[in-house]
Amino acid sequence: MVRRSTLAAAALPLLFTATQAVKFDLTASHNPVQKCLWNYALSDTLVVISVSSPLAGTLQRLDMEVVDGSGSRNTYQSKKGLKGETRMAITTHADADLGVCFKNQLDPSVPETSAWQHVRSVDLDVDIGADAVDYNAIAKQESLSGLEVEMRKLEGVVKEIVDELNYLKVREARMRDTNESTNDRVRNFFFLTFSTLILLGIWQIVHLRSYFKKKYLID
Repeated sequence: MVRRSTLAAAALPLLFTATQAVKFDLTASHNPVQKCLWNYALSDTLVVISVSSPLAGTLQRLDMEVVDGSGSRNTYQSKKGLKGETRMAITTHADADLGVCFKNQLDPSVPETSAWQHVRSVDLDVDIGADAVDYNAIAKQESLSGLEVEMRKLEGVVKEIVDELNYLKVREARMRDTNESTNDRVRNFFFLTFSTLILLGIWQIVHLRSYFKKKYLID
């Protein structure tokens, strides 16, 4: 019972951070470095990304890329020259951090010393899981009452909790298997080393005894 409560407590912070909204400024450069904002998402999770960036002159170009931190480094979206508002929906392919990356490319005609004058303001909103579902559209399509819509929302949140708990259980089992495998290897290495030392000691005793006999030092 305590174990389940611990898992639930670990899952709740992830649910409360399922929606992230942030606003920042990005200075243009000839060799811009990507600025990425990361959120963790389970596999097969709906993610809706909304970006608002008013156009500020034609001498800079705002590019965006959506990737994840898995081993395969999946790329979900790649857009160049963002203008105004952009909205996209993706479904994740792996249990990993999902990164929304931006870079502001400065026009070659502008010297790097004047780059500080070219700045784009970016307003980013990332909705993950149940927060990404448009329940208003569902309510209109299925003619749901307000209470039924709230029940749908709760159903989505509960499903996220269950999925998160299942993920934590699988992760815990994987870590336990790794620990057990490591313990087995250490124990086997100990027995191998101990056996080798014993055999080496026996060989040394036999060899020295044979040597002393040849030198007639012992009978």
